[in-house]
Amino acid sequence: MKKGIVGKKIGMTQIFTEDGRLLPVTVIQAGPCPVVQKKTIEKDGYEAIQVGFDTYAENRAEKLVNKPEKGHFDKAGVAVKRYVKEFKFENAEEYTLGAEIKADVFEVGDKVDVSGISKGKGYQGTIKRLGFHRQPMSHGTSGYHRHQGSMGANSTPSKVMKGKGMPGHMGSEQVTIQNLSVVKVDAENNLIAIKGAIPGPNGGLVVVKTAVKK
Repeated sequence: MKKGIVGKKIGMTQIFTEDGRLLPVTVIQAGPCPVVQKKTIEKDGYEAIQVGFDTYAENRAEKLVNKPEKGHFDKAGVAVKRYVKEFKFENAEEYTLGAEIKADVFEVGDKVDVSGISKGKGYQGTIKRLGFHRQPMSHGTSGYHRHQGSMGANSTPSKVMKGKGMPGHMGSEQVTIQNLSVVKVDAENNLIAIKGAIPGPNGGLVVVKTAVKK
């Protein structure tokens, strides 16, 4: 059965296992995520649930949320949320509007995929962005050691081929890390510890779902 939750990356730490191994883990504040809407085959053509995460402060919600959005949350009987995400579940009909999905939806040992927006690196050259080699530091090379070098053929076809790696914007894109293990679940504080690193900065929004390639 597929499971999913929306959360916020808190940061990395390390945990000792029962057999004495030291594991690097990322701590995620996962939920609680109330069900805001249910999608049905009859009405929408597919089954899914829409969940919210991160409640606005009362004095901010009125300024930042318009009437249609507020009505959407009022219909489900939940407070206005900052983020809304959708999960396609086979058992979507089992969920009820307003029901909360909490961190204990996952158990220790579960395999999950974590998606988030990676850290933005700005405009970067080909060495950092694409792993190109630098040019020689001597032997006639002067002033362009980190330049990308030749970009194409000569008179045939007399153009730079499509897909050629060049400098450009790096990071700030959706990244999914697959098959990570859940190491610890703290249901009381809505925390999940996941082995390894996940995308994005501390405080960034992440989506945790059941692994596709288990």
